Amino acid sequence: MFDEIPDMAAKRAEISPDATAFVEADTGRKWRFDEINLAANGVARGLGQAGLGEGDRLAILCLNCVEFFIILFACQKTGIVLCPLNWRQPAPELVDTLEPVGAKALIHDAAQALLATEVAQACAIPVLDIKTDVAGWIGAGTQAPAARVPAIRPWYLLFTSGTTGRPKAVIQTARMAWANAINISQATRMTSADTSVNFLPLFHTAGINLYTLPLFLLGGCSTVLPKFEPGQIFDLLKQGKVSQFFGVPAIYQSFSLLPDVGGIEWGAIGCGCGGAPLPEPLIRFFAGHGARVLNGMGMTETGPTVFLMDPENAEKKIGSVGRAQMLTEMRLDGVAEGKPGTGEIQLKGANVTPGYFQNEKATRDAFTDDGWLRTGDIGRRDEDGYIFVVDRIKDMYISGGENVYPAEVERVLNEHEDVLEAAVISMPDDKWGEVGAAFIIVRPGSVLDPTELRSWSRARLAAYKVPVRVTLVEDFPRTAAGKVRKPELKAMLP
Repeated sequence: MFDEIPDMAAKRAEISPDATAFVEADTGRKWRFDEINLAANGVARGLGQAGLGEGDRLAILCLNCVEFFIILFACQKTGIVLCPLNWRQPAPELVDTLEPVGAKALIHDAAQALLATEVAQACAIPVLDIKTDVAGWIGAGTQAPAARVPAIRPWYLLFTSGTTGRPKAVIQTARMAWANAINISQATRMTSADTSVNFLPLFHTAGINLYTLPLFLLGGCSTVLPKFEPGQIFDLLKQGKVSQFFGVPAIYQSFSLLPDVGGIEWGAIGCGCGGAPLPEPLIRFFAGHGARVLNGMGMTETGPTVFLMDPENAEKKIGSVGRAQMLTEMRLDGVAEGKPGTGEIQLKGANVTPGYFQNEKATRDAFTDDGWLRTGDIGRRDEDGYIFVVDRIKDMYISGGENVYPAEVERVLNEHEDVLEAAVISMPDDKWGEVGAAFIIVRPGSVLDPTELRSWSRARLAAYKVPVRVTLVEDFPRTAAGKVRKPELKAMLP
C-alpha cells in the first residue's frame, strides 16, 4: 500500500463535513465530521503545548467516549503514539504494562481518575483530564492544512490480553486501519449509509476497529456507549438505529435469552461475530429470526479483520470463518496452495502489524523466515476453499497418543439442549497422559446432569475426546474481548 496517506479526520471532513460521525448515547449530542477534525486539531495543538511530540507515548484510561477518537486522530496528526489501557486492571498490572513502552503522560476520564492518578504516580508521569484539559483544547480547535501521515508509522499500541504471559504492545498503523476498513467493508457491504454502535472496550482492537473506525473512514455514523449495556444496545437495535452490528458470542447468547428477541428486524441488520466461534445452535436460532450471523476471525496483530463468512453461505458452511479478505494473503503451513488440508494459519498483507513495540525478539518469533505472521491457529480448508478454525495450537492436547482439539469437543457440547456454553481444557492423567475437563454454563431454566452429558457425548465423540470431568459454573473468566481465559480454568481444577 502507499508510503503516505491523508490525515484521516481531515480528509473525511473534506469529503462529508456536515454528515454525522458520532452520536453520544447518554446525551444525544451529535458530532459532525468537520467538528471531529476541528476538535482533533485543537487536541493536537494542546498535546504539543503539554510537551508531547512525534514518537512520544501517551497513555489513555477511559470508558468509551467520542473524545477518545478525537484524541486518536490528534495522535495521527502529530505522530504521538496512543496507548489505550485496560480500566478493568488494577494499578500494579497497568504499571507493569506501561513501563516497557515509556509513556510521557496519561489522559483519563472522571470514572478512572483515582486509578489514573495511582498509575501516573508510580510511573512518574503527569495526568491530563478529558473533561478539563482535553475539553479546553477541543474548544480551541481551528482549521489546519490537511497533513499526510506515514502509512507504517506507529499510530497506537494495543496490548495483548496477557493470557500467555506479560502483555506485548502490538503496533497499529494507518495502513493497517485502511486495510481493515477495506477488508471489513467489502465483506459486510458496509457503506456511508450504515450505522453502528460502539460499546466494546477501546483498549481492545474490536472496540476501535469493529466497526467504528472503518465506518468513520467510509463516512458512516456510530452511536457511542460508555460500555456494554445489553438493554441499551438492544433498544438501539429495536429502534432501527443500527444497520451493522458486531459482537462476541456471549453477547449473542445474552440476546437469545431475552423474551422480546423476536421484536428486532434482524434481517435488516448485518450481524458479525468474532473473538470465538459462534455455536451452531445460536447460528440457527438467529437464522430462524431472519439474521445471518457471519463468523469471522482476526487478531490484534492483523488490525483485526482477516476472515469473514459471506452471507450467502452462512448457514450452508456453519462453523466456517469464510475466506481471507481482499488485502490479506493466507496460507496453511504444510498444505499446497488452494488444496484442502489442515495446518497452521499464516498471514501476510497490509493489515498485518510491523511487530511489537521495542520488542525485537517477540517480533522475530511471531514471523516465519519468509515474512508470514504465525497465528498459532490450526485451520482446515475444505474443497470449496472455506476456512474452518480447528483450534489454537497451544490448546491441543494428546490423550493416549491421539490429538484432541478442545474447540471440536466444545462444538459438540454446545449442541446439547441444556448447555448454554462449554469450555474444554486438558488435565493430567496417569494412564492417558492427558484427558479433557469440561466447564459448562447451564442454560437458564434447565437442569443438567454431568454424568448424563458424558453419556450423551459418547454417542457423538470418540471415547478419548469425551471429557472425563464435567464442572458446572455460573460463568467463565474472560478477557475484555469475551474470550475464555483457559489458564484460569486450569487453576480451578482440584
